Amino acid sequence: MEVLERGDDAPPRFGLTVTKKTGHAVIRNRIRRRLREAIRTHAADDMSGGNDYVIVGRADILEASFDRLKAELSRRMRKAG
Repeated sequence: MEVLERGDDAPPRFGLTVTKKTGHAVIRNRIRRRLREAIRTHAADDMSGGNDYVIVGRADILEASFDRLKAELSRRMRKAG
């Protein structure tokens, strides 16, 4: 995960990137959907205003439990922000 401080107090933004090495389009889209939902339901509260977050999706995201995914995203966002 990369974090960029924009220097304003606007709400945080996030971007997702999942490379073709991860798998075909269906797999990549499943990874994106899981990440978006984990951010929406849990990790968005841990994001700091005025920051841009870039999250790199990996194939192991599909194997992790959703609770573990949410907890890990929150931990990384608190650490980065």
